[in-house]
Amino acid sequence: MTPEQMEPLVRFHRLIERARLPERADRAAGGLLPTRAFRYCEAVTTASAFGWYVFPPISFSLHWDGSGIAWTYDGADAWHPLGTAQFPGFSAEFDRAVPECVKGYAPPFVAALPEPGTVQVWSGLLARTRPEWSLLIRPPVNIPRPGTYEVFEGIVETDRWFGPLFTNIRLTRTDVPITFDADIPLFQAQPLHRSVYSDAQLNGFECTPGLHALSERDWDDYRRTVAKGEDEAPRPIGHHALEVRRRRRSEPVPDLG
Repeated sequence: MTPEQMEPLVRFHRLIERARLPERADRAAGGLLPTRAFRYCEAVTTASAFGWYVFPPISFSLHWDGSGIAWTYDGADAWHPLGTAQFPGFSAEFDRAVPECVKGYAPPFVAALPEPGTVQVWSGLLARTRPEWSLLIRPPVNIPRPGTYEVFEGIVETDRWFGPLFTNIRLTRTDVPITFDADIPLFQAQPLHRSVYSDAQLNGFECTPGLHALSERDWDDYRRTVAKGEDEAPRPIGHHALEVRRRRRSEPVPDLG
């Protein structure tokens, strides 16, 4: 095993000490999946558990009037116009702790972007992944959206780019306070090997034109997935989920480095 392979897949560095640490994502999507989906739908539970929940370092609220954005936070006594704002008290703490060459470069906590109703929010973290691994930043999987904002998705090559782990958010409601709770995931970070989103891989696809193009093997696989022969016993509910879990227990985990 190489030194790189002995490293964790991702290492999160917490800069804001009061920030909640990332957590492994939950197969039950924080308890919000319907019970039937949790018991029988392996596709949903696997997707829900893929990655880590990342939380805002403090509860805060935004208000967009269609033109400007105001913000407030847990412990503040007023709303403030939002341009670029530091986490309360963090800038001075950062400068006291860091090397001289990076003093004055504390990451902003929340900033209004040029696009209307769009803000950037920092998690209070840095992240570094193994070589050739990146992080997909996306909305928390299978957790209902609040209806007042959308999280943009982005892939960050965190093996090469070592900086603030943030997300961009588009506000979708005006003239109402939009609250972000420090105990509710702001986004989900998912590991991706760089090879899987390369053009060489993604350009390697094809589409068949119709029913006649499927092979005998294709139809046999389809039959085993969705049909039942006359001599077969009835399949229990959730049989596919049971097969996937059994296969995972017996198959070795591939080493991607």
